[in-house]
Amino acid sequence: MRPHKSAEVLPSLFHGPDWPARVLHGTPALLAYLDAEQRFCYANETHRSWLGIDPQWLIGRRLIDVVGRRNHQLASAALERAYAGERASYEGELFNGSERRYAHGNFQPDFDAAGQVCGVFTALIDITERHTLELQLHESEQRFFGAFQHAAIGMALTRPDGHFLRVNAAVCQMLGYREEDLLALDIAAITHPDDMAADEELMVQLLAGQRESYQLEKRNFHKDGRIVHIQLSVSLVRDGQGAPLYFVSQAQNISQRKAFEDALHRERELAEVTLRSIGDAVITTDPQLHVTSLNPIAEAMTGWTSREAQGRLVEEIFQLFDAQHGHSIANPLRAAIERNAIVDLAGKTLLRHRYGFDTPVEDSSAPIHDHAGNVIGGVLVFHDVSETRALALKMIHLTQHDTVTGLPNRSQLHAHIAQALATANRRRQRAALLYIDIDHFKRINELHGHAAGDRVLHALAAQLRRCLPGDELLSRYDGDEFVVVLPHLESVSEAASVCQTLINQCEQVRVDGLPELALRISIGISVYPDDAAEPEDLLQHAETALVAVKAQGLHGHRFFTALMNERTQARRRIETALRHALSRHELSLHYQPKVDAQSGNIVGAEALLRWQVDGRELYTPDQFIPVAEDSGLILPIGAWVLRQACKQARLWQQRGQAIPVSVNVSPLQFQHADFYNWLDEVLNESGLDAGLLELELTERMVMSGGDATTGMLRRIKQRGVRLSLDDFGTGYCSLSYLKHFPIDALKIDRVFVHDLTSDRDTATITGSIIAMARSLNKVVVAEGVETREQGAFLREAGCSQLQGFLFGAPMPAAEFQQLLIEPA
Repeated sequence: MRPHKSAEVLPSLFHGPDWPARVLHGTPALLAYLDAEQRFCYANETHRSWLGIDPQWLIGRRLIDVVGRRNHQLASAALERAYAGERASYEGELFNGSERRYAHGNFQPDFDAAGQVCGVFTALIDITERHTLELQLHESEQRFFGAFQHAAIGMALTRPDGHFLRVNAAVCQMLGYREEDLLALDIAAITHPDDMAADEELMVQLLAGQRESYQLEKRNFHKDGRIVHIQLSVSLVRDGQGAPLYFVSQAQNISQRKAFEDALHRERELAEVTLRSIGDAVITTDPQLHVTSLNPIAEAMTGWTSREAQGRLVEEIFQLFDAQHGHSIANPLRAAIERNAIVDLAGKTLLRHRYGFDTPVEDSSAPIHDHAGNVIGGVLVFHDVSETRALALKMIHLTQHDTVTGLPNRSQLHAHIAQALATANRRRQRAALLYIDIDHFKRINELHGHAAGDRVLHALAAQLRRCLPGDELLSRYDGDEFVVVLPHLESVSEAASVCQTLINQCEQVRVDGLPELALRISIGISVYPDDAAEPEDLLQHAETALVAVKAQGLHGHRFFTALMNERTQARRRIETALRHALSRHELSLHYQPKVDAQSGNIVGAEALLRWQVDGRELYTPDQFIPVAEDSGLILPIGAWVLRQACKQARLWQQRGQAIPVSVNVSPLQFQHADFYNWLDEVLNESGLDAGLLELELTERMVMSGGDATTGMLRRIKQRGVRLSLDDFGTGYCSLSYLKHFPIDALKIDRVFVHDLTSDRDTATITGSIIAMARSLNKVVVAEGVETREQGAFLREAGCSQLQGFLFGAPMPAAEFQQLLIEPA
């Protein structure tokens, strides 16, 4: 075939002796040049090896005639852009006869001297194999994520920092979250704080390559606050270089299994309580008559403890003799197991105690069966038929009842609640739990002694009994706390009515020797089945409601609500975050100046704890310090505060700006057996002069500790550390008691300072406190000073030092340093 005349206009690119070197025939791509009419002007040799077409045959032929209308239509959009003067590309299907291939093509326009498109360079690469691999990978990913998303068990992908990367529908349903909400959280936010450490430790081992996977039972929080027990299985996916990418977690909800286990445990506990509370002695054995348990009465009557008797033959523990002739009698339990029948003792029989004395007994023996009727053990039930039986019954009563009030104690409470709930369930009625606490009962003990406190408890219990004439159960739960179980209610309002009656009647309690007693109680209420179905949960909810009453100012009653759980959740979130705050360097100390009341010079600083992230306060001290104290985290945090404050004070001392720094000490710290050793170690470690450290203690800490507290205060004082009494006037400390304690300073609470200039009584009381404190040679510090009028009054009254926003807010150490440098 003659070349098409269009070949004559082929650009100079293809003319000259060196053009074959510039257009590589062997390149692994289909290279071609199309003229303005889409006719081939050039095709490289690859067309022959890939398509079996002679490149010369293509010259002059139109593209649509060579590739076919179908292929031309697929690439037409890209070609049109190229002929319009734009560089274009196409990636997709192309057909070689019936065979479908995938190609990637680039189309580059060629311009003549006038700037008009005179042709298009084309380059096509066969990407069929790559596309097949990509498709297979995509299908594999789709299958994986389809299986992931629709798996019956919960699944999650988690980044190494603990944040969720992907979660499936099952885990969202399990925890009550929407997917987007859960992806905004991390593992710590939904994990019970008591289980977090074990989970973190195993994750660290996984990251370190010490294990390939791990399994763990743990507790997660549902969005509504309830506990979800899960069985967790975790493995780690790494990249090609071995770096960790994400954890793959499988979570199975085992809450129902846990509930069954708890129910079984409660049944066992109930059986155990029953065995311990009945007046008869009980011994159980295995089928070979080796002892497995003794209840307390059996221990008392045989002289063997249950632990000592376990594994021994029953004849060694339970020795029987004929009362008339003195010869030994065969153990009836052996006959009962052999015959698979109940066997009673015949005639008068004596049980010989381990230490030789005899007791007349009556006995019944029986085999124990499993669900299939097989004998799996035996039980001996016997009792003392002498006068000592009355004594044994009295002992049982004492173990189950409170000696002060005569009420049932907490040992039987769960069983009694369970029984009441079962009754309410059968009757299809509600039941209620009332958690009662005496307001400020500790003050009665502190002011009048524990004997008077016991008389108050006895009188209150008697009054509560009189107010509960029906089948309500009243127990003394702990200290000044009582629990009432109302086993059947027609409506919730009945519980409120009972509570109000109790509150009103308890105000009428009178006790000899306490004429001014004004007894008040607070009550938290939980309702079955509205709030919970289990005794422990009802108790917990009633206690939560009681806390809510006290938070509102005591004296009254409140029903448990889900909102209270939200507050509990909030405290739990604070506790979880607080556990990591130290290691994440989120806690810091700010310092508030104390000034001389006369000169206005800075004479000291109080170290105050702050919790900030990126310069923003995360939680206020009022929010997180109570949580730290309740959780015990105040111990490591308090130790850190003491160490940091001493380091900073030492730094100022070295710069010639020595001022005393005061640190608040929590009761939990102060009462710890090693507190003095910690204090001594910190002082030695920092090199700070002991006289530049002041510990601020509360009135309650100083007054309630007895001789141990006094001894500790003296040791601290001998070490050279200053002591001050914080928030003075808000507790119950008498100024006359202060001479018994080595206290250097008193801090008048801001409550008294706030109303100084507006309330004459407050001013009079504050002036008297300052005068009496100065007569005892105590430094008096007033905190919360905010106005010049307050400062003037306190200065005139003889106050030694002033502290408050008038002289400076708490500030970082660097800012406080500037105050020390600036001239007064």
